[in-house]
Amino acid sequence: MTTPDADELRRRTQELLAAHPVATTERDDFLRARFDAGLAWVHYPAGLGGLGAPRSLQTVVDTELAAAGAPDNDPRRIGIGLGMAAPTLLAYGTDEQKRRFLRPLWAGEEIWCQLFSEPGAGSDLAALGTRAVRDGADWVVDGQKVWTSSAHLARWAILIARTGPGLPKHRGITYFVCDMTDPGVEVRPLRQITGEAEFNEVFLTGVRIPDDRRLGPVNEGWKVARTTLMNERVSIGGARVPREGGMIGQVARTWRERPELRTHDLHQRLLNLWVEAEVARLTGIRLRQQLVAGQPGPEGSGMKLAFARLNQEISGLEVELLGEEGLSYEDWTMCRPELVDFTGRDAGYRYLRAKGNSIEGGTSEVLLNIVAERVLGLPAEPRDDKDVAWKDLAR
Repeated sequence: MTTPDADELRRRTQELLAAHPVATTERDDFLRARFDAGLAWVHYPAGLGGLGAPRSLQTVVDTELAAAGAPDNDPRRIGIGLGMAAPTLLAYGTDEQKRRFLRPLWAGEEIWCQLFSEPGAGSDLAALGTRAVRDGADWVVDGQKVWTSSAHLARWAILIARTGPGLPKHRGITYFVCDMTDPGVEVRPLRQITGEAEFNEVFLTGVRIPDDRRLGPVNEGWKVARTTLMNERVSIGGARVPREGGMIGQVARTWRERPELRTHDLHQRLLNLWVEAEVARLTGIRLRQQLVAGQPGPEGSGMKLAFARLNQEISGLEVELLGEEGLSYEDWTMCRPELVDFTGRDAGYRYLRAKGNSIEGGTSEVLLNIVAERVLGLPAEPRDDKDVAWKDLAR
């Protein structure tokens, strides 16, 4: 089979539209048909939503479908599945796992969440203590996870657990797919500074996971998890944004529409942040171009660092620009939202929610270490636990 070029992808897209007219085809049916036609993510293998085409040609399909008014899969709502679970399944999943999970994941029929962080293992994720013990054909999992986005909506979770307590902490972890509807899975809301419970804590008590839902070898889950984490940071920090899009666009719009709010000092700060946001946007384009040739590397950590800092500084500037208006907050009612909407909310929400950007997806402090060691090649931070069994570590 020859690798499709841009003309071939346009032809296939038009065939999809002809066979499944946008005006008369149900949204879910259209998305399933798009996946089956290999036009979901064209760089994936044939039969798994792709055609083995260059990743850069995805825009050809997306442009044709957008022009026809075709529905998308609401990527913000299913971002964890698209940006983290799918590439990990592709890299480490069995053929059966890929066939089972990728189609409903991409079509948004099944939402995913991430069971990684724990109360005592956030920045030092490899210190996690959730245990998985083999029992015949199953693993029995006990422990607690925290800061789990979308756990209240999710059907499936990517989970890492301790399976080799006698091994050093990075070498005794195994990676699983957990069914969030199984007995023993309890999801509790965590109310945040925004007043909402977008995050959750998840308690796992005697949860049985079949061994055929394990990704990668036993006790080598840290390698699998690193694939997830690198993709997570790229999806957070390297998301495609138009010029003057995102949060800087909100402030620039207010600046143009409300001249009475302007001061010289705020003008200088806005100009500096506008330039930095544009540099970050262009860097994100370069990073995505690099992804065409291979897997995401530690450069995604640098992008995520910039994303967090800029969001916090821009939202702070917006609150100052609005003065007393910036101190208002639209609604403090407790709710459990389906997604984070930075640009569709008020300045107060953006300011409060941006505080989490330097924590979620890897704290800025940890990411600075990653950039220093893996991008700049600086000496690694000294560690005294490298060859010590996890069970012997002080906790």
